[in-house]
Amino acid sequence: QLQLVESGGGLVQPGGSLRLSCAVSGFTLGSFSIGWFRQAPGKEREAVSCISSTGGSTNYADSVKGRFTISRDNRKNTVYLQMSSLKPEDTAVYYCAADRRLFVGNWWPNPSEYDYWGRGTQVTVSS
Repeated sequence: QLQLVESGGGLVQPGGSLRLSCAVSGFTLGSFSIGWFRQAPGKEREAVSCISSTGGSTNYADSVKGRFTISRDNRKNTVYLQMSSLKPEDTAVYYCAADRRLFVGNWWPNPSEYDYWGRGTQVTVSS
């Protein structure tokens, strides 16, 4: 059974850091591109970042460029999102999602393009 499970969320002060993990099972991670999304209360799901199947290509939303870094370890079946210089507006539930395409294109920010989703992990940035 194909599964994605996010972890690493929590409460952090502004300016702090967190590393989210997306552990996958039931499929070969190297055959999928992986995206990270977030959704704050009352808002639509927002694309954060995406990484191609081999990790050779990454994309970021303007709001997180320079602060977040996406990476993957296909041997460990895990994708990471390193978040630094966190701001209160980064508070949201963060989701990872898998798409069967090996290469990332202009479709990456669209949630409906992804085939599989995790259940999310809460990130709260507050003093």
